[in-house]
Amino acid sequence: MKTEKGIAYCGLACCLCSENETCPGCRNDGCSNKEWCKNYNCCREKNLEGCWECHEFPCSDSMLDKTRIRAFSRFVVEYGEGALLKRLEENEKAGVLYHYKDQIVGDYDKLDNEEEIVRMILRGKRM
Repeated sequence: MKTEKGIAYCGLACCLCSENETCPGCRNDGCSNKEWCKNYNCCREKNLEGCWECHEFPCSDSMLDKTRIRAFSRFVVEYGEGALLKRLEENEKAGVLYHYKDQIVGDYDKLDNEEEIVRMILRGKRM
Protein backbone atom coordinates (compact mmCIF):
# COMPACT_ATOMS: atom_id res chain seq x y z
CA MET A 1 0.00 0.00 0.00
CA LYS A 2 1.25 3.46 -0.91
CA THR A 3 -0.28 5.56 1.86
CA GLU A 4 1.15 8.79 0.42
CA LYS A 5 -1.25 8.46 -2.54
CA GLY A 6 -4.16 8.62 -0.10
CA ILE A 7 -7.84 8.56 -0.94
CA ALA A 8 -9.23 10.30 -4.04
CA TYR A 9 -11.76 13.11 -3.74
CA CYS A 10 -14.54 10.64 -4.58
CA GLY A 11 -13.38 7.91 -2.22
CA LEU A 12 -11.34 5.69 -4.54
CA ALA A 13 -8.33 4.21 -2.77
CA CYS A 14 -5.47 5.68 -4.78
CA CYS A 15 -3.20 4.12 -2.15
CA LEU A 16 -4.16 0.64 -3.41
CA CYS A 17 -4.69 1.33 -7.09
CA SER A 18 -2.73 -0.86 -9.47
CA GLU A 19 -3.76 1.04 -12.60
CA ASN A 20 -0.88 3.51 -12.84
CA GLU A 21 2.23 3.00 -10.75
CA THR A 22 3.60 6.47 -11.56
CA CYS A 23 0.43 8.32 -10.52
CA PRO A 24 0.96 10.24 -7.24
CA GLY A 25 -2.77 10.07 -6.41
CA CYS A 26 -5.84 12.13 -7.24
CA ARG A 27 -5.52 14.70 -4.47
CA ASN A 28 -1.83 15.07 -5.32
CA ASP A 29 -2.85 16.26 -8.82
CA GLY A 30 -1.96 12.91 -10.31
CA CYS A 31 -5.15 11.72 -11.92
CA SER A 32 -5.04 11.70 -15.69
CA ASN A 33 -8.85 11.93 -15.73
CA LYS A 34 -9.10 15.21 -13.84
CA GLU A 35 -10.23 17.17 -16.89
CA TRP A 36 -13.57 15.31 -17.01
CA CYS A 37 -13.91 14.07 -13.42
CA LYS A 38 -16.92 15.73 -11.79
CA ASN A 39 -15.76 14.79 -8.27
CA TYR A 40 -12.22 16.13 -8.75
CA ASN A 41 -13.36 19.42 -10.24
CA CYS A 42 -16.22 19.96 -7.79
CA CYS A 43 -14.06 19.33 -4.71
CA ARG A 44 -11.32 21.62 -6.03
CA GLU A 45 -13.90 24.31 -6.79
CA LYS A 46 -15.47 24.04 -3.31
CA ASN A 47 -12.10 23.61 -1.57
CA LEU A 48 -13.13 20.26 -0.06
CA GLU A 49 -10.86 17.42 1.05
CA GLY A 50 -13.36 15.00 -0.47
CA CYS A 51 -16.95 14.48 -1.50
CA TRP A 52 -17.69 13.28 2.03
CA GLU A 53 -17.44 16.94 3.20
CA CYS A 54 -20.08 18.20 0.78
CA HIS A 55 -23.62 18.96 1.94
CA GLU A 56 -24.86 17.48 -1.38
CA PHE A 57 -23.15 14.11 -0.78
CA PRO A 58 -23.74 11.78 -2.50
CA CYS A 59 -24.27 13.47 -5.83
CA SER A 60 -25.21 11.54 -8.97
CA ASP A 61 -23.72 11.26 -12.43
CA SER A 62 -20.29 10.91 -10.88
CA MET A 63 -17.90 8.32 -9.50
CA LEU A 64 -20.25 8.11 -6.50
CA ASP A 65 -22.69 6.15 -8.65
CA LYS A 66 -20.40 3.17 -7.95
CA THR A 67 -21.34 1.39 -4.71
CA ARG A 68 -17.75 0.71 -3.57
CA ILE A 69 -16.68 4.31 -4.01
CA ARG A 70 -19.77 5.67 -2.25
CA ALA A 71 -19.24 3.20 0.62
CA PHE A 72 -15.60 4.26 1.03
CA SER A 73 -16.70 7.92 1.21
CA ARG A 74 -19.42 7.05 3.73
CA PHE A 75 -16.79 5.25 5.79
CA VAL A 76 -14.75 8.46 5.89
CA VAL A 77 -17.82 10.39 7.06
CA GLU A 78 -18.36 7.97 9.94
CA TYR A 79 -14.82 6.93 10.94
CA GLY A 80 -12.42 9.39 9.29
CA GLU A 81 -9.94 9.17 6.46
CA GLY A 82 -7.12 7.95 8.69
CA ALA A 83 -9.28 5.06 9.86
CA LEU A 84 -10.06 4.11 6.26
CA LEU A 85 -6.39 4.10 5.32
CA LYS A 86 -5.54 2.01 8.38
CA ARG A 87 -8.30 -0.54 7.73
CA LEU A 88 -7.46 -0.80 4.01
CA GLU A 89 -3.83 -1.48 4.87
CA GLU A 90 -4.78 -4.10 7.46
CA ASN A 91 -7.23 -5.70 5.04
CA GLU A 92 -4.63 -5.81 2.29
CA LYS A 93 -2.23 -7.59 4.66
CA ALA A 94 -5.04 -10.04 5.49
CA GLY A 95 -5.48 -10.86 1.80
CA VAL A 96 -8.41 -8.63 0.84
CA LEU A 97 -7.82 -7.53 -2.75
CA TYR A 98 -8.72 -4.03 -3.91
CA HIS A 99 -7.96 -4.97 -7.54
CA TYR A 100 -7.70 -8.46 -8.95
CA LYS A 101 -4.75 -9.00 -11.27
CA ASP A 102 -5.23 -7.03 -14.50
CA GLN A 103 -8.68 -5.80 -13.37
CA ILE A 104 -10.08 -2.68 -11.74
CA VAL A 105 -12.45 -4.62 -9.50
CA GLY A 106 -11.71 -6.65 -6.40
CA ASP A 107 -13.17 -8.15 -3.25
CA TYR A 108 -15.01 -4.96 -2.22
CA ASP A 109 -16.87 -4.99 -5.55
CA LYS A 110 -18.40 -8.42 -4.89
CA LEU A 111 -20.71 -7.06 -2.22
CA ASP A 112 -24.26 -5.89 -2.88
CA ASN A 113 -24.55 -2.68 -0.88
CA GLU A 114 -22.71 0.01 1.05
CA GLU A 115 -23.42 -1.53 4.45
CA GLU A 116 -21.79 -4.82 3.45
CA ILE A 117 -18.75 -2.98 2.10
CA VAL A 118 -18.40 -0.94 5.30
CA ARG A 119 -18.61 -4.16 7.33
CA MET A 120 -15.90 -5.68 5.15
CA ILE A 121 -13.69 -2.64 5.66
CA LEU A 122 -14.19 -2.92 9.43
CA ARG A 123 -13.81 -6.70 9.70
CA GLY A 124 -11.33 -7.35 6.92
CA LYS A 125 -12.88 -10.60 5.82
CA ARG A 126 -12.24 -11.62 2.25
CA MET A 127 -15.33 -12.79 0.39
